Amino acid sequence: MMPQKTKGARVDAEGFNHRPVSVMSVIARFSGYALMLLISAFIVLPFVWMFLSSVKDNNEIFMVPVQWFPKTWHWEHYLQIWAKADMWRWLLNTLFFAVVVTFLQVFTGSFAAYGFSKIDFPGRNTLFLIYVATMAVPWQAYMIPQFKMLSLAGLNDTRWSIILLQAFGAFGVFMMKQFYDTIPNELSEAARLDGMSEFGIYLRIMLPLSGPSIAALSIITFTNTWNDYMGPLLYLRSPDLYTIQLGLKTFISQYDADYAMIMTGSVLSVLPILIVFLLGQNQFIEGIATSGMKG
Repeated sequence: MMPQKTKGARVDAEGFNHRPVSVMSVIARFSGYALMLLISAFIVLPFVWMFLSSVKDNNEIFMVPVQWFPKTWHWEHYLQIWAKADMWRWLLNTLFFAVVVTFLQVFTGSFAAYGFSKIDFPGRNTLFLIYVATMAVPWQAYMIPQFKMLSLAGLNDTRWSIILLQAFGAFGVFMMKQFYDTIPNELSEAARLDGMSEFGIYLRIMLPLSGPSIAALSIITFTNTWNDYMGPLLYLRSPDLYTIQLGLKTFISQYDADYAMIMTGSVLSVLPILIVFLLGQNQFIEGIATSGMKG
């Protein structure tokens, strides 16, 4: 069978179409790549400066003109900071909060999204719109009433205050519902005819199909919880409960002139987030795409 000719294209002996490429399209593509490279460099540059500053001598950090690379690489800063600060406790506390909050928010968000997407009940769409509309209300607007409620419950200065503060979120429900809406209803209806409960449908059918979306939500939630500063600042008083963000704040107040050590602590606080994102970036991109969050 002869290869079909396409208008505006040339077909060679092997059957490949060679469309003519205009000079303007090449320039536009090159300009787009150059712009993305420039934006990427603008975003990454502060982190590069932070890392290089962490291995510099303290007097080299703010030299004019800027000296990017240190004369002597002081890798010992990454050993000294463990003796000067309670980094292990801060990191473990932050990891505990991030893991627990991520698990609870993924579970509650995906389960509620299943109900909004696959269970037909009166007022479902109205209730979903009201719930999603809470994302438009800034946390500062209800921060004080929330603080009073948790104080009356006696949860201040406990791990429960941070867990309950972030374990539920409308964003996770919205994101997972966008994905569940793409799954045919015939799957859940067939499971109901076979006598499976709603929780069984969610656990055995929906969750196995929503791996990329759950991975994307997990990365977003883990990152937000790890970087949270205001929540721990309001509710945690005991140094034994400090997260990495609160710990670094106290460290800076004690070593406000030791900029190299401050940068070392900042690098250690960012490193776990970088590792999590690098390990899950493919699932994150796929999850955002399949959840309909791309536009």
